[in-house]
Amino acid sequence: MPAPSRTSLLDPDAVSRGEALGLLARTVVEGYRVGEHRSPFKGFAIEFAQHREYTTGDDLRHLDWKILGRTDRYYIKQYEQDTNFVAHLLLDGSESMNYGSGPVSKLHYAKALAACLAHLVLVQRDAVALNLFDTDVRERLSRTDNPGRIHHIMDRLAAFQATQRTGLGVALADLARQLKARGIVILISDLLAENDDALATGLRQLRFGGSEVIVFHVLDPHEIDFPFTGTVEFEGLEGAPLIKTQPAAIRKSYLDAFNAWQKSVRTACDRNGCHYVLANTGHSLAETLSGYLAFRQKNSA
Repeated sequence: MPAPSRTSLLDPDAVSRGEALGLLARTVVEGYRVGEHRSPFKGFAIEFAQHREYTTGDDLRHLDWKILGRTDRYYIKQYEQDTNFVAHLLLDGSESMNYGSGPVSKLHYAKALAACLAHLVLVQRDAVALNLFDTDVRERLSRTDNPGRIHHIMDRLAAFQATQRTGLGVALADLARQLKARGIVILISDLLAENDDALATGLRQLRFGGSEVIVFHVLDPHEIDFPFTGTVEFEGLEGAPLIKTQPAAIRKSYLDAFNAWQKSVRTACDRNGCHYVLANTGHSLAETLSGYLAFRQKNSA
């Protein structure tokens, strides 16, 4: 399947719905400039934190007049400082992402999702960083809060080719080591890892550092439903051999194994306090993205 063009990655409907809903941090983040998200550092903003005694030069607008009236002492009200977050996009560019039963492969869907999320984050004046991985992290775009950089991000997304196996555990551990402050990590992957513990271990590492994690599990509808009939030759990806079989004979065992695996993925996310989002490529990108953002607004912490 040919690489997508840059212009095909920004879905207008997904962008429009996404901008209307926004992406706010659910947990306390450590930003680099004043913005809309809660920071652990004290400043003057929206949410009250504590009092401290007045000193010369303090803004009199923040005096607590009730305390002054009761005690004749001057105290300043301090608030939680608002801050901008950094969204770290971690995109799976391994060979299994090339699969697509219809016109859109998992990789194209994932790239478009990453582009729309990057656009959304930049438009609301937050920052985004991009990491593309297979067996290792192959592309790394450092943090930017410049909306004009969306074109560079889309160029890098469009040009990336999926040819290698997955190193999910390596990529998650690498990002956990790189993070210097709490932010939002957005993993976009089919999660076909080299071992069953790679995801859970990586999520624990990221959450231990205080970052919020969102997992978009990108799957093709044929992977989910296994609707094949007759005699089919399945072409293996990432080194798997060719298999010729009758799908009807293996459908039940396949679906049992698939559903158990997906349940284990969701359990790993739940146990580590991460949002799990099924990104079915048979559904429109706008539906997937806006559905999650609406859920996020209703269930913000």
